[in-house]
Amino acid sequence: MELTEERAALREAVRDLLRKDPDGHWPRLCGEIGAAGLAVPERFGGAGASLVEAHLVLEELGRGLTPSPFLGSAVLAAQALLATDAGAACARLLPGIADGSRIAALALTGGVTVTHDDRLHGTAHHVLDGDTAEILLVAVPSGLYEVDPGDVSRTHTPTLDLTRRLATVELRGAAGRRLGPCRPDRLRDIAAVALSAEQVGAASRALELTVEYTKTRVQFGRPIGAFQALQHRLADLYVLVESARSASYAAVDAIVAQAPDAAELATVAAVHCTETLERVAAEMIQIHGGIGITWEHDAHRYFKRAHGTKHLFGGPHENLARLAVTIVDAPGLE
Repeated sequence: MELTEERAALREAVRDLLRKDPDGHWPRLCGEIGAAGLAVPERFGGAGASLVEAHLVLEELGRGLTPSPFLGSAVLAAQALLATDAGAACARLLPGIADGSRIAALALTGGVTVTHDDRLHGTAHHVLDGDTAEILLVAVPSGLYEVDPGDVSRTHTPTLDLTRRLATVELRGAAGRRLGPCRPDRLRDIAAVALSAEQVGAASRALELTVEYTKTRVQFGRPIGAFQALQHRLADLYVLVESARSASYAAVDAIVAQAPDAAELATVAAVHCTETLERVAAEMIQIHGGIGITWEHDAHRYFKRAHGTKHLFGGPHENLARLAVTIVDAPGLE
């Protein structure tokens, strides 16, 4: 990814806003920066940028583990609508999503079926902001459906990571309004890559906090960061984080360009960024010692985010299996 002057300014603006206003960030992100509409075309009330710009916002949200509907609403739901190429539905729903005044949730699941009369049956798990969203979309192979939130059962799902709001949505014959065609596989790629940006941001910040700690924690009369063994561990983590960042941005670039290897790069980013955050969070706790396992320190929050995101859109083992099949089935491979 090319970090242009405009993109660098966007990253700094988001970081500065979240640093000053961690609690009331959503209205300001939408009102002052227009974050929710970055990847939405101008004709639907957005900024007409791309998923790359949204990626920068996701990374910053990940750094602070900021609770936000950005991933589920501004990225996943918005991209699902745009993929249908249904102008009327986009004109009706996207402006509210783009200005942040309406929150949308996307149920991206294989457990939902649709009858001939467009009735939806099944249960969707781990739906981002699914219990509070005003717009509810369901993605199935036969198309993208809009469902009245009042016609379904929505239950908040308590999770280890308290910064991520998930819900279980039960569809018991709810009437669905088909908006257009849908490719759940591509939406999963977009979801995995968007999540990888959050993971990179979280891993990067966790490493920064750990390095800062090693400069102030004194052992045997010296800061522990002066010990070579610890320096090597931190250097390894730095390389890991930077390689994860490269994988994440290579994947989003490929998705935006609709490159032939976009699915493979999305899978690589999903696996590598998940494992990177897991390792950095674990090392953060170990290097911090006793304080790292207290509620007062942020280390446990990064550890919980690492494990909470691991299975959100498919765990590493599932994604590796998918990548292996893709490689084996590649044309010209004997």
